[in-house]
Amino acid sequence: MTEQDRPTSSISRRSLLGTSAAVAGLGLTGLGTGAAGAAPGQGEADTERVPAARGRTMIGVPFARHETVRVGIIGLGNRGGSMIAMFLATPGVRVTALCDTNPAALQKAAKAVRDAGQPEPAVYGKGERAYEQLCGRDDVDFVYIATPWEWHVPMSLAALYGGKHVGVECPMALTLDELWQLVDASERTRRHCIQLENCCYGRNELRLLRMVRAGVFGEVLHGAGAYIHDLRELLLSDTYYAAEWRRGWHTRLNADHYPTHGLGPVAGYFGIHRGDRLARITSMATPAVGMAEYRQAHEEPGDSSWKEHYVKGDTTMSLLQTANGKVIRLQHNVSNPYPYSRLNQVAGTKGVFEDYPPRIYVEPKHSGHKWGSFDDFKSFDHWLWTDIGPGPGGHGGMDYLMVYRTMQTMRLGLPPEVDVYDSATWSAPVPLSAESIRRKGAAVAIPDFTRGKWRDKSRPTLDSPKPV
Repeated sequence: MTEQDRPTSSISRRSLLGTSAAVAGLGLTGLGTGAAGAAPGQGEADTERVPAARGRTMIGVPFARHETVRVGIIGLGNRGGSMIAMFLATPGVRVTALCDTNPAALQKAAKAVRDAGQPEPAVYGKGERAYEQLCGRDDVDFVYIATPWEWHVPMSLAALYGGKHVGVECPMALTLDELWQLVDASERTRRHCIQLENCCYGRNELRLLRMVRAGVFGEVLHGAGAYIHDLRELLLSDTYYAAEWRRGWHTRLNADHYPTHGLGPVAGYFGIHRGDRLARITSMATPAVGMAEYRQAHEEPGDSSWKEHYVKGDTTMSLLQTANGKVIRLQHNVSNPYPYSRLNQVAGTKGVFEDYPPRIYVEPKHSGHKWGSFDDFKSFDHWLWTDIGPGPGGHGGMDYLMVYRTMQTMRLGLPPEVDVYDSATWSAPVPLSAESIRRKGAAVAIPDFTRGKWRDKSRPTLDSPKPV
């Protein structure tokens, strides 16, 4: 452990985990609908509060150099089970430990590690705090967490206070208090906590970012992002989500459940935390009818889903305004027939780009109200796409490049391009949209997780130069 990475607080990992102890001790499949499952925004603390700094900022803090990055993976279901291929394909990465309550998933993942020519990984199955045992291992540098949402915070805290850097699925946390816990813990432990599903590393997203930074769109004024994905069949499946956990959130949380896919890329275009920040959000939701209609048409009368009452509006729409007055629109819908889209729009004084399908209109190249081809701008492609490529894929290749670049920054001793402040802000619309919807669309303040350091334009961006 380097001096720079050494934890700076005498507070024990166990004491910090106390806020989640009641649910953590139940095991991954035993989580009920208690504190961790309560609807964010209900009786929550003032959203404008700014806790006193708990430690030095993590902005621009480099990783210690790792010749080989040793990775532990918690959660080997649909997402974790597919992401293991991304880690195994990344140069200089070794998967050393695995954790899941499903024995078949554990065996399949361990076989994948062996088939990749790596040593047999340590495995942790059912058992009290099995994930904490993984997080305490000396041969793990980075913990990747792909579990049901309720577990992201207790597992991330266990990893941080176990001396590990963390990559966690989205949303990173479900309440503002939990998000502040992760920010504070990252600062205290000098370990990075990163949202490691962010859709920022797609070919279109990175090309668009480089075009924005080159001034192609003039001054950018507004943009849009979304998670629009018809999940009705999967949400009502008896087997796709373990214990049908994800559908449960539709019965107790009326909010944008999944803001990061759309917000992450647009935050990059707008330089969020690099000269601007998200300041306020207002959200509205449509009636919750799609899931019930689908259940009526497809589920047998005795299915357990008939006991459920859905409260999550089919479509959630939010407007976010930045400190500099820019506007971002977010949309979430997984309950209606709607072709997949992340929207991915940006507009400025010289033109506009819209995705799904990609099309562009910028002056003086285009005129007459006729869209142009985005293929004409391939010269702006990011070096990750021209020199590295999509590898084994994952969301069209962006998942592999996200893992590749994160592991590369660890191996070279560079700061991460996405840090805990970005990650906390991208997940903040979950509780904040719930609060705004509860207040009938009233504007709600977005906390400044950087504690005033968002004006620094020198910090790393997703358009970082290729290492030489």
